[in-house]
Amino acid sequence: MKTRAITAFFFTIVMLGSIFLGAYTFSAFYLLLSLVALLEFYKMVKIGGIRPHRNIGVMVAAAIYLTTAAYHFFQFELKYLLVIIPLIFSVFIAELYKKNKIPFANISYTFVGFIYITIPFCFFYSLGFLIDFNHYSYHFPLAFLLMLWANDTGAYLFGMKLGKRKLFERHSPKKSWEGFFGGVFTSLLVSALLSLQFKEVEPLVWAGMAVIISCFGTLGDLVESMLKRSLEVKDSGSFLPGHGGFLDRFDGLLIAAPIVYVYLYLLIY
Repeated sequence: MKTRAITAFFFTIVMLGSIFLGAYTFSAFYLLLSLVALLEFYKMVKIGGIRPHRNIGVMVAAAIYLTTAAYHFFQFELKYLLVIIPLIFSVFIAELYKKNKIPFANISYTFVGFIYITIPFCFFYSLGFLIDFNHYSYHFPLAFLLMLWANDTGAYLFGMKLGKRKLFERHSPKKSWEGFFGGVFTSLLVSALLSLQFKEVEPLVWAGMAVIISCFGTLGDLVESMLKRSLEVKDSGSFLPGHGGFLDRFDGLLIAAPIVYVYLYLLIY
């Protein structure tokens, strides 16, 4: 528990620093984080006998992320994402030269990697430019992380003290409905505090964001648990002592970030 707490403390400092230190630090940090999480995913699925095209997947992921960043920094037109298409379809050609009994499983998991991980990270990254597409603001990314952490903390504490009814025992035996609603409560509490400081949207919109993060963040956690159980692994990696891998720490972001972005975009614009 002590190791877990120390790791969480220092990683939180790094995370907050990446948000507060400006657009370039924010961009570089989450590019690196998304690529590491993708590599963890590809490493995990190899345990199940899948051989994804890791190098092509990483190149496609980096290209998608960098094109998103270029759009925000330099008004780079998103049509240039089309140049990535030949790279994406090179996966099929590369598989022709592999001697594998399940070629389309390898191809599929290569695609799943950057759809499941890279694209959600791009949506989270774009939250920093949602107020003004060409200028960075840390308000929405910071709020997202604070609400997500509040949800995780509340779910853990309420679940530990009050948890009786299993939420989704097949994939996560420790999660309970009491913990889930405790997470929603703490996330809503954080949203109320944020609404006092950040005035971009109304308090009710912040509250809606908190509920979405709690619901879809929990689903993201369950999805990663389903993946790990299907592969019979405990953690996605071992880089963070007491926490596992980066994918373990950001599983809630993967489902929640795209939904939150769409929600805020529709309300703001």
